[in-house]
Amino acid sequence: MNNASAIAQTGMNAAMLRLDSSAHNIANVQTGNFRRQEVTQQSQPQGGVKADVWRADVAGNALVEDMVQQRSASYAFVASLKVIQTEKKMMGSLLDEKA
Repeated sequence: MNNASAIAQTGMNAAMLRLDSSAHNIANVQTGNFRRQEVTQQSQPQGGVKADVWRADVAGNALVEDMVQQRSASYAFVASLKVIQTEKKMMGSLLDEKA
């Protein structure tokens, strides 16, 4: 997985998982004995990122952290999307030059 689009795609998937998880946490902030979902990310040797969701060991909320996670994940998603768009634009330019 060396090309930029494949690496950016894993970033978009991880960002979506973070968005989904934090939205789930925010929606359930007032649920009794609710255990939050948390996302861990790990870089992969071949490029990209692997993300996993796990449930917190203890009940409780972290509303501020979840709201920050929403913003951070949305920025990460847009950044990865820009990488894919830029690669496609560059490939189109290269094809135009060859033609």
